[in-house]
Amino acid sequence: MKLPVSTEWVLHCASTLAQLEPGTTASAAQLVEYYDLPAASLAKQLQALVKAGVLSATPGPRGGFRLARPATEITLLQMVEAVDGVSDPYQCREIRQQGRGALPADECRSVCILAEKMAEAYNAWRRSLAGVTLADILATLPPSAPARTRSRLTVAARSATE
Repeated sequence: MKLPVSTEWVLHCASTLAQLEPGTTASAAQLVEYYDLPAASLAKQLQALVKAGVLSATPGPRGGFRLARPATEITLLQMVEAVDGVSDPYQCREIRQQGRGALPADECRSVCILAEKMAEAYNAWRRSLAGVTLADILATLPPSAPARTRSRLTVAARSATE
């Protein structure tokens, strides 16, 4: 499975927002500068997180984004699904029943073993991501990371207004 690069963006941006003081926001422009990302693309992804209830947005010149819920209640799966959807990446087309190598129908009564194994892997991946919250991610950061993140976002905000 290959996820778009924007998945990495939203995971990092949400992790960054989780490091801010409660009630504090960061603008899309601050996050764009912080990670050197394309503004229009990131704005679209951030809005997808707002629509999914992961982030909340405050409009206006002093507005920005913040977590919509505590970091303990936001899973990696919720963020991935907000921007990438929920469809299974593997679609069995039953090619075992096509072409010169086609199996007889009576040998294909059960689900294709390849489709079954791919579904098992996909469900394991989903369970794994559902079991990791933003709080879990924050707990693995070096102790100095949140203060450094807040300070660098503040610098980004100052340079954006100058």
